[in-house]
Amino acid sequence: MRWNDGLLRQRLGVEVPLIQAPMAGGASTPRLAAAVSQAGGLGSVAGGLLRPDDLHAAIREVRTLTGRPFAVNLFAQLPTPSPSGAAEWSRLTGAPEVPALPAAPKLDDQLAVVIDERVPVISFTFGLPDLPSVDALIVGTATTVAEATALEEAKVDAVIAQGYEAGGHRASFLDPATSSLVATMALVPQVVGAVSVPVIAAGGIMDGRGVAAALALGAEAAVMGTAFLACDEAGVSEAYRAALGADTTVTSVMTGRRARVVRTPLVDRLEASGLRPPDYPLPLFLAPESPVFAGQGGRLARPMPAAQLVRTVAREASDVLRELAGDG
Repeated sequence: MRWNDGLLRQRLGVEVPLIQAPMAGGASTPRLAAAVSQAGGLGSVAGGLLRPDDLHAAIREVRTLTGRPFAVNLFAQLPTPSPSGAAEWSRLTGAPEVPALPAAPKLDDQLAVVIDERVPVISFTFGLPDLPSVDALIVGTATTVAEATALEEAKVDAVIAQGYEAGGHRASFLDPATSSLVATMALVPQVVGAVSVPVIAAGGIMDGRGVAAALALGAEAAVMGTAFLACDEAGVSEAYRAALGADTTVTSVMTGRRARVVRTPLVDRLEASGLRPPDYPLPLFLAPESPVFAGQGGRLARPMPAAQLVRTVAREASDVLRELAGDG
């Protein structure tokens, strides 16, 4: 594959400009991250919800499966949720009672783990915390040009430009999520023109055509998440995989924070209620079903082992880039 000799290749030796998205809640497994890295891409551990011991274990499991570099994703510290509105929401969803929430893992404790483990890439969602000096690539996620420039000012090594098509939570941290719904192919070139650090495209990219388009727009690499949910190593059920091709919507009713999920009768009912959902993550504990996080390209998901998907996407992207260059 022809791609720029950029940061990931120079610093880490990543062979394929493809990053597996960190999908929290069990979808991203150490096996998935290791398979992607071993195949030449960059696998990711979804560490945002993991307690320190579990984060240690996940990182070490990846290292038993591959000696290649990988990333760990963490959440910038989120506000403590207020219980306001939880009782009314539980009546709406039919939850028997408002549960006691387990304490969220502390970011400082998670950072101590990734620093101790000498993780080569640390990516952040929902902003960027103040960081100690670390010998790792630091990647932030932006949904607008303003967020991208703020991340550059905070001295990140690269910016992920997350488009509207992306599955899961919006990474918005400066602008309201409702005003930061810019499509990937519109956002990427704007961010490339606004910052001097490498840009990585995310959102709706499912195959080599999408990767080639991202590279043509100036991105150094592309992130794929929903595409990997159909892979053998993903930690989702067959019912979840079967739902990937369904219609999706961006809503806060399933988690308390805007996220792209598969539209279901429950989503429709909760949206129609007009009630404001409680703070993230309370609605997750007050619903009779778990959300299916998926991007807009879910119909293009292909069941296969993750390593095969990396190789397939690399070949597809190479063919497209060759054709664009007039070499084929």
